[in-house]
Formats: sequence, structure tokens, C-alpha cells
Amino acid sequence: SDSLSPRLSEKDGASDSESKPDTGPPGVPVPADDTPEVLNKALSGLSSRWKNWWVRGILTLAMISFFFFIIYLGPMVLMLIVLCVQIKCFQEIIHIGYSVYHSYHLPWFRTLSWYFLLCVNYFFYGETVTDYFSNLVQREEPLRILSKYHRLISFAMYLTGFCMFVLSLVKKHYRLQFYMFGWTHVTLLIVVTQSHLIIHNLFEGMIWFIVPISCVICNDIMAYMFGFFFGRTPLIKLSPKKTWEGFIGGFFSTVVFGILLSYVMAGYSFFVCPVEFNSDRNSFEVDCEPSDLFQLQDYALPAALESLTGWPTLRLYPFQIHSISLSAFASLMGPFGGFFASGFKRAFKIKDFANTIPGHGGIMDRFDCQYLMATFVNVYIASFIRGPNPAKVVQQLLALRLDQQLHIFNSLKTHLTERGLLEEEA
Repeated sequence: SDSLSPRLSEKDGASDSESKPDTGPPGVPVPADDTPEVLNKALSGLSSRWKNWWVRGILTLAMISFFFFIIYLGPMVLMLIVLCVQIKCFQEIIHIGYSVYHSYHLPWFRTLSWYFLLCVNYFFYGETVTDYFSNLVQREEPLRILSKYHRLISFAMYLTGFCMFVLSLVKKHYRLQFYMFGWTHVTLLIVVTQSHLIIHNLFEGMIWFIVPISCVICNDIMAYMFGFFFGRTPLIKLSPKKTWEGFIGGFFSTVVFGILLSYVMAGYSFFVCPVEFNSDRNSFEVDCEPSDLFQLQDYALPAALESLTGWPTLRLYPFQIHSISLSAFASLMGPFGGFFASGFKRAFKIKDFANTIPGHGGIMDRFDCQYLMATFVNVYIASFIRGPNPAKVVQQLLALRLDQQLHIFNSLKTHLTERGLLEEEA
């Protein structure tokens, strides 16, 4: 727990450079093997290499089954799962910092870390509620007030935490405490911001959530399989077990998987429709007329492919073409999230962020590539997919005062008349 009276090993006149924290962080204790005893007994006759292969495989199938189950439960459950994963990832990274510097008894480090997590989540989720639930916000007086002053409240909360940090500074440990302040904020940037983007992607349609995540999972599995059976050439020093054979095999497998999965999912409105909140029923809905992105179209094949296949055209969903970009990014750039995490773990001499999942490590070990993917998908949607949303514009107009609505109406009427779309009044 946090200590309000840190132990100081030097005299009060010692400089920061002479204090113990500047000698470098000790290693984090390695967590004990928590593989279930039933698996240990069943696989006791295998070598450590094959035992790890079976443990990872069994737990991977269990996690994929759970993933399918929460998809079946709908978007609200998916959002709650994203929040739970975010909190767990934050806890794992902050715990490493606390384990490294625990012997110095920094005051209020963990308390402030969790307080800043609360502040940032309040800000991001408040923005999301205001953006996607405007009908509900405008209908309820307390929510309308909170929405109006949301950013002011968020800033006041953060400012309170900032002042608490300044008041907690202790002589001879200033530098270390600022290290921890930066540690917390970088963790918030990596974890909370990315999980917020994941939720925004989910609101565009569950297909924008499921396909990218599935492509990362597929790439991770296939790269491991190709590397396990055919790997010979090391890929990067940060991860000695990663091989070029696994990297290339994972790339082609993921692209094919992304195209096939997109074809299956694009035909169901449950996956392709934007997630919207029905204020009359107070529930989420995913029912709509699918856009052109999810309508089958004929594409003419190049002459070389036509002569090879005998098909003059190929019938595809336009989203399948976009899925090639998503799966290619998951295969080529997604692994760098894992390399970044590997470098982080090597810096603190640890094998995994935690031992939550036997054979896999912590939750952060499984989601290190997902956060990088979430940012790409959000940028991709904003750059190539999303256009102006008339429904949101109307909602914003209805929130204005009557005189403002009338001014906009007259301005729009004049504009349409000048364009010849409306007849001038006699």
C-alpha cells in the first residue's frame, strides 16, 4: 500500500544524484508458473517445448471461444469487456512500476495512478456519451448539465490529481517521482486512448471491431505455427523466437483469412450496421439497410488473372478490398506492438507482464498488438470510410436555441435557392 512517510537512506543534504533511486531499477520478480495442475499432469511426459505448445493451444482455443460468446451477447457487452481489458492492462503495467520501485516507498504512487485512470476514463467516456447518446443527454436534465460542463469538470479532476502529485513530492526522491509521473501518463496514452478508439470503431459497426481483432489473432497464431514448425531465420533481436518464416507465413495467412472472414460477415446486418442508441426503447440497435460497402459488386479481373482463372469478373463486397489493408497492417505493423512490448519487458528483466493466462502471460501480452491496430482502424475509417452523418447534424441542430435554428434554416434556404434546388418565393 502507499506510504505517507517514505524511508530516506541519505542525509537531508544529499543531492538527487547521490540518492538510491538513481542507481537504476532492480528487476521485477518473475511470477511463478501457474499452469493448471490438470494440464501439468496430462502433459508431464512431453518436452518443455511441446508442453508449452499444447498449453498455449488449449488456452488459445478457450479464449477464441470466449470471444465468440461475447460477440453473440452484443455491442454493450463488448464495450464492457474492452473497459475490463483496459483496466487489467493498466494494472499490469503500473504493477511493474510499483514492483521496481517499491523499496523506496514513494508516497501515493498507486493511488494517484488509479485516480488519473479515473479522470481520463471520465473524459473519454463522457465525450462518447455526448457524441453517440445526444438524444438521451438532451432528455435528462442532470446529463445535459454534465454534458455542457464536461470538459471543465474533467480538467478540474485532472488538476486535483496534479496538485496532489506536487504535494506528495519528497526531498531526495524528486527525480524518481517524476519518472513515475511520466510512467503513469505514458501508460494512460497507450492503454486508455487506444481502448477509447476501439469503442469508436465498434460504433461504426461490429465488423470494424471483429475483423481487425481477428486478423491480429490470426497473425499471432499463424506466425507462431509457421515459426514453430519451419522457423530457422531470426527476425529481430528483441524477440529471439520470432523468425522470418513465421513473419512471412503469418502475413499471407492473415490476408487470406481477412478476405474470407469479411465475405462471411458482410452479409449480416448485425455485423455491418452502425451501433445506434434508440432513445425510445433505451437500448442499442444494429438494424439498418447495409451501405454500398456491404453490397456485392462485380469487379473486372486483369487479363492475366482472367486467362489463368477463366473468370472475366469477380463478385466481392467492397469491404473485402478494405480488409486487405486491415489484414496487411495487422501482419506487417501489428507485430511491432509486440516488439515494443518485448523491449519493455527486457528493460525490466521480466518474461511477461503478468501470469494471468498460463502459457500466454498477462492480458497486456495478448493485447500489445491490438492497441496499435485500433489506432490504424480509427484513422482508416476517418480517412476513407466515414462521411458526414446527417442524423448527428440534425441532433446538434435540435439542441440549439429556437432563434439559432431559425437562422440556420434561413441560411440553408437561401443557399438552396441560389443553387436552383428551391424556387424563389413570389
